[in-house]
Amino acid sequence: MEYKRSDRVGDLLLREVADLLLRRVKDPRVAGITITAVEVTADLQNARVYYCMSAAALQTDRKEVDKGLSKAKGFIRQELGRRLHMKHVPQIEFRYDTSFEYGDRIERLLKEVLRNEQNSE
Repeated sequence: MEYKRSDRVGDLLLREVADLLLRRVKDPRVAGITITAVEVTADLQNARVYYCMSAAALQTDRKEVDKGLSKAKGFIRQELGRRLHMKHVPQIEFRYDTSFEYGDRIERLLKEVLRNEQNSE
């Protein structure tokens, strides 16, 4: 399996966006989010940045986090251009990663099934 350029750029964007959100973006609405993945199109024009919220950030409404990320999008893109020295910096789209909630739900259901089996024995 080959490692495409879009995958390498996605890995680089993941590292840099996570660093920018942690160290440079001062908006309290985006504090406590974690970048989980970045998907970059083959032509490197668009990037989907997936994020999840930590337990501390769950107190903040997800809509507020989305607003904070959209407000910081221009700054993040500008900083990526400075840091990465790419000819074209991809357009960034932030999306909430639901896979953690799904995994947590599956884990709770499995624990419940195990508890029910133990109670029935």
